[in-house]
Amino acid sequence: MNAHAPVQGKPLLDADGLGRTLSRIAHEIIEGNPELDDLALVGIQTRGGVEPALGAVDITFYRDDVTVRGGEAPLAAQPVVRATQLDFPLDGRTVVLVDDVLYTGRTIRAAIEALFDYGRPARVQLAVLVDRGHRELPIRPDYVGKNLPTARGERIQVQLVEVDELDAVLLVASAEEEGR
Repeated sequence: MNAHAPVQGKPLLDADGLGRTLSRIAHEIIEGNPELDDLALVGIQTRGGVEPALGAVDITFYRDDVTVRGGEAPLAAQPVVRATQLDFPLDGRTVVLVDDVLYTGRTIRAAIEALFDYGRPARVQLAVLVDRGHRELPIRPDYVGKNLPTARGERIQVQLVEVDELDAVLLVASAEEEGR
């Protein structure tokens, strides 16, 4: 049983739509990278034929909103540190970073920095399930499942059966918006 309370929001994609979207992204990645032996898919740790190498990178210490202070408590809640799993060399590979939602671009910047601490890929591509806009950095995905423009006070919640017991993409109002 999942310990998380279900998130309430406006459904944007149901399980079938999510499955079709992921399948299309997978086909686009395969078409864009004919040398599958040199391909690695690396997910970003979050609550992250020929099988490509699979890995996950923890970006906690690469984030620009994490503050480590000399022995003092942090000013804001800090993210949980998770394990990086890269059991293969990155050098010379095409690495496809995979994330659920692209927003400001800061998470992707941190992921790229983390990747280069583990090797030097030939190239890095980005695949995202949802691009919600509002970029603060010059980050552009190579593969996009859905472009879902949002207001800054909204957020996109991706639920996956492995974690949340169902597959769905929801538009969720912020706490401020819900009170209106």
